[in-house]
Amino acid sequence: MVSYCEDAELSHKVGNYNTCPICKTSGIKVKNITVKHLVIDDLMQLVGDMDYYICTNEECDIVYYNSKSGIKFDKQQVKVPIWFKKDAYPKYACYCSKVTEEQVIDAVIRHGAKTVEDVVEITGAMKNSCCIKNNPWGKCCHRIIQDAINKGLSMKQGSPDLGVRDRGSARGQ
Repeated sequence: MVSYCEDAELSHKVGNYNTCPICKTSGIKVKNITVKHLVIDDLMQLVGDMDYYICTNEECDIVYYNSKSGIKFDKQQVKVPIWFKKDAYPKYACYCSKVTEEQVIDAVIRHGAKTVEDVVEITGAMKNSCCIKNNPWGKCCHRIIQDAINKGLSMKQGSPDLGVRDRGSARGQ
């Protein structure tokens, strides 16, 4: 398998448990460098030097939190939409190359992509990797792209003549 990101083989398993102070959902640990790069500039000094957790509840407005310090950042306090949060738009599959879930699905349905490698070729995803700074998880988007491929394949199988509306090229922003 070709690896485009420095941590492509890492999974997004829930580990390092801690609960969101608002919804009480278990979060996933995220490195400080990720949070510093993604909170809005006016709030960057609040981040400090500690690591955070990302709230995995799609309904919760909290994105990053640190229970020890009591600091939390919500969806309006980060620079990018959080792909798994409700109403995220655009819904990025690859933050580094600005490739959306919709573009990945389009690559599957209209262009015949079946693998992550196909999607990389068609969309340009994973070509500008700096995941630790750009992806809200601070990890490679490989798993997110694979999930979008699976969604596209499922849509394609469910409706053989299904065509994604013409949205322009699968590549780009």
